[in-house]
Amino acid sequence: MNSIEHSFQEFVDAIQTAHDDASFERVATRVTQRLGFRWFAYLRIVEDAPKLISSYPKSWTSRYFDLHYEQLDPVVRRARLEHDLFSWGAGAPTPVGNRAQRKFFEEATTFGIQSGITVPIRSGFGRMAAFTLATDDRAMRPERLIAKSKDVVQLVGLYFHTHVAARLVTAGDRPDAGDVLTQRERQCLAWASRGKTVADTAILVGIAPRTVVFHLENARSKLEATSIAQCVAEAVRRRLLP
Repeated sequence: MNSIEHSFQEFVDAIQTAHDDASFERVATRVTQRLGFRWFAYLRIVEDAPKLISSYPKSWTSRYFDLHYEQLDPVVRRARLEHDLFSWGAGAPTPVGNRAQRKFFEEATTFGIQSGITVPIRSGFGRMAAFTLATDDRAMRPERLIAKSKDVVQLVGLYFHTHVAARLVTAGDRPDAGDVLTQRERQCLAWASRGKTVADTAILVGIAPRTVVFHLENARSKLEATSIAQCVAEAVRRRLLP
């Protein structure tokens, strides 16, 4: 297990014990630093009401919301439209946008925020979230981490989101998925959580690849996830996997 995989496993274990904003911030800050970044930011928007958990400078986050920058921020706007994680800032393509958006990026750099990686999280019905890793190192090239450990970064964002979202929802607001997922759905999800492909899982479980896809899609629908990766994160959070 390399250092990035070790840091991820440590994060998965620690996030299980987080119960409030402060503890979520501590857990995310630790994995952020282990991945070579300085700050993280988790922004969740439901019905245009933003919620932020981050380690950014308080002077920046206060200004960000006072001026309603969540409506202007090119990174947030891009996260609303895309499904895959992306890098921004140094080394990334020059951000397009109007003068106000370019000025926003310039202002962020005065607080030390130079570049980063953002994981978009789509929840449907206008709800969205974004998990960002950011750095003040001008020489750092976030796209290199994407090339090396894209899956890890994606899962960190999804795991964080599912745990925070679950804390904000009372237990009675959703059915107990443990009573809904079939044994085969759990098996397929368990192998997916270990990085196995559909073809690999088909051989391991002894079923056809199209049947694996069927079970994974059923599980994704039952756990109200928008992707298999998010479904795995939610299943792990609820301790549904063997």
